Amino acid sequence: MIFIRYENWRTYVKSYPITTLLIIANVIMFIVLLISGGTNSENLFRHGAIYKETPYIQETWRMASAMFLHGGFEHLLFNMFALFVFAPPLEKMMGSFKYAVLYICSGLLGNAAALWLSEWGTLAVGASGAIYGIYGAYLFIALFRRQTLDEASRRTLLIILGIGIVQSFVIQGISWSAHLGGLAAGFAVYGILRLIR
Repeated sequence: MIFIRYENWRTYVKSYPITTLLIIANVIMFIVLLISGGTNSENLFRHGAIYKETPYIQETWRMASAMFLHGGFEHLLFNMFALFVFAPPLEKMMGSFKYAVLYICSGLLGNAAALWLSEWGTLAVGASGAIYGIYGAYLFIALFRRQTLDEASRRTLLIILGIGIVQSFVIQGISWSAHLGGLAAGFAVYGILRLIR
């Protein structure tokens, strides 16, 4: 199964440089938040959270900065665990550059969906849109490149994706629009990138 991580830290960092950098960037930004006042709404906003209010909806840079902010330790831990476990096989399959493009595009489009579909006054942060973009790429692989994934990995992916989508609608405070937007973006972007040699 491709989702079992067996590498030591040195091998992990060398084999998956983009995933490693993304995890480090998210952890550093969380430390910055804690040092500068915590993960309250005001501090998240100051550091680049998406905020659906005029005039802040025009500050499109927030769709990028919000990808590296988290509303609490559990939020960070859950997303970084998903990134640590599920992203490496995709980075290896796609190559670091294409994988980075997919991650960033998925995060931006997921956050754009969150901004467009959320209620006015919503504050949104997190790497979930980008992480669901990774799931979207795997979904493309599971559907159209079945030979690339073993049965156990395919089953694990579908179970996690199913649970994640249900939680997106059931648990309060989770942005279903960012999740589904990122998922759709990852699916589409992977399909495009695989055609580029």
